[in-house]
Amino acid sequence: MKIDLSNKTALITGATGDLGRVMARTLASCGANIVLHYNNNETKAKELQQEITAMGRRAIIVQADVTNEQQIYDMKDKAVQELGHVDIVVANAVIQYQWTSILEQPVSDYVSQFESCVMQSVYLAKAFVPAMIERNGGRIIGINTECSMQNFAGQSAYTAGKRGMDGVYRVLAKEAGGHQITVNQVAPGWTISDRDRAKHTEENSGYSQNVPLKRRGTDQEIANTVAFLASDLASFITGAYIPVNGGNVMPAI
Repeated sequence: MKIDLSNKTALITGATGDLGRVMARTLASCGANIVLHYNNNETKAKELQQEITAMGRRAIIVQADVTNEQQIYDMKDKAVQELGHVDIVVANAVIQYQWTSILEQPVSDYVSQFESCVMQSVYLAKAFVPAMIERNGGRIIGINTECSMQNFAGQSAYTAGKRGMDGVYRVLAKEAGGHQITVNQVAPGWTISDRDRAKHTEENSGYSQNVPLKRRGTDQEIANTVAFLASDLASFITGAYIPVNGGNVMPAI
């Protein structure tokens, strides 16, 4: 048994980011062609495109503001024109900002999180799900966070945006399920990425001591979960919020 995404096309928003890059490489290694979305980092997008084409896959890069509905539709049109229909959509992009208390957090940060978490998810659904309905199948995967269960001080804007995203995905799972479209979320913990490896900051005992597995997860472990959900192996899983954080948060029944 293996994950086989041959003849599939996957779109990853925020593909030049720490997690997005590994997701793109992983889905390509499973056989998928890749639509690489970026906002500002065209250089990194082109480098990643070259990596994936060297693997024997097709890859295109598309610049878009994921908080802009028309740009999402334009991205869809380019993807369809160059690679055909999109089978897998991974909503990974999010706007970064400085975390602080609710009383000190600028209102604009709440707006940016709503737009990049909730509205990105809505725009992607409106753009890509209709064609999935016509084909009677597809995969929608959102990258959420363990923060949406922790609700720690200083996380309010991010947590609010991701919890709103969670609501959209759960409803979409019910609305699209009859067309064999699965809609799931992956919720990483504080994940080790290339940024940590470059700075040698992989270890953080203050965080890891509270994790049942006593370590931080890796970007590859997040990407592995995305690849599983994108595959036929996960054909009967939908509406799930799956923490990939060593048990640091555990959804209750």
